[in-house]
Amino acid sequence: MKLSLLASILIPVASAKQRVLNAFGEPSYGVDVSFPVHHITFAQDRPLGDRQKLYDDFMAGCRRHYSDNSQACDVTEEDRVEMSVRQPASMRNYTSTGFKKVQAPAHVFDLLSNYWNTHYDRREQEKWPRGDTYVNHWESPTFMVNVEETSLRGGGQNLKRKIWEGVRPILEEWTGMELEPSSMYGIRQYTEGAILSPHADRNPLITSCIINVAQDLEEDWPLEVYGRDGLAYNVTMKPGDMVLYESHSLIHGRPFPMKGKYFANIFIHFQPTGKILREQNAPVVTSKGENGIPIYILPNSPQAKKWLREHPPQISFRNVKESPAAAESPLSDVAHAAATGDIASMTHFVANQKHMLHMKDSNGWQPIHEAARGGHLDVVQLLVEHGADVNERTHFGDGQSVLELVLDTHGYDHPLFGYLEGIGAEL
Repeated sequence: MKLSLLASILIPVASAKQRVLNAFGEPSYGVDVSFPVHHITFAQDRPLGDRQKLYDDFMAGCRRHYSDNSQACDVTEEDRVEMSVRQPASMRNYTSTGFKKVQAPAHVFDLLSNYWNTHYDRREQEKWPRGDTYVNHWESPTFMVNVEETSLRGGGQNLKRKIWEGVRPILEEWTGMELEPSSMYGIRQYTEGAILSPHADRNPLITSCIINVAQDLEEDWPLEVYGRDGLAYNVTMKPGDMVLYESHSLIHGRPFPMKGKYFANIFIHFQPTGKILREQNAPVVTSKGENGIPIYILPNSPQAKKWLREHPPQISFRNVKESPAAAESPLSDVAHAAATGDIASMTHFVANQKHMLHMKDSNGWQPIHEAARGGHLDVVQLLVEHGADVNERTHFGDGQSVLELVLDTHGYDHPLFGYLEGIGAEL
């Protein structure tokens, strides 16, 4: 879809360092104007006014909240900005625009709306990692009506499967690639004054969608995305709207404080399997690229070099610092499913091979360690529900903790880190 057509569907906002006009004759802008994206400092041109003060107040609030470790706020910001530069330039894109707004499938929206309305009174405040600056949770707390929560009637893997399968055909048609689930997060409720910092999602959150489940706003709270032209676009959403976006390469956020009582979204993520659907009789190609790099990462890019540092050749799911012998230790079927985020197989193992869920291999790794290193929140939750010890260490107690594996591979801001920390996991 060409950007001129997008303009008739979305509301472009707009200009980077040089002020330009969009198709409606309105001022446009690029990065570092509404919020820091590629630099901590703002662009000199300020078509939106003094955003510096808003950002300074944002960071001051984080530092006050984490006064015992205020530098964690600055470390998170440096990581967010560095990733916003490195990752989008290193990713293989599957669409010409990177984003699109459509209507969510009616049956999926009904599932989510009913779940939200039924369990709204049992929502829980979300716990964020120390120093996290992706949301100003210290001022505007977020809450969850968690679709993964089995204690809520209708929640759990069956609901997640219905949601994944309900939206997958739309995303596959949009990208032309066969997709497999990688993560799901929500339903998250933002509150008055919330700001979501612009960012790119960590791998393997590649092809994604956001569904607006409910809202009570005084005015629209736009999703700001940066198109392939480098300009910001302001995407407004109503309940039932679904935004498709290439979350690994598209900078997205909500940098304008929310005005209203709440805004509730769910985030649904997939990754490509390697099979191309747009070509008739297309062969199934490997899900690994050059040197084992995932196909969505461009060879020889900064992200590819980072991936190779974190995944040394011949050691797919182990930590080379801890156990070089791991390359000689093949993964069991359960461990492989945990490492690759194969939730369907994991559910099968729960029903049929439960005794295998927590078995250690010759290097003292359990399936929960594999799932943690892979960043698979749903698999870790499934294992915890069935007795996995979140403080079990690799290498028969002498290696890394589950939380440490997540931190080393995915960082503080990954949803899995927050989940583990919230249930008492320790570094």
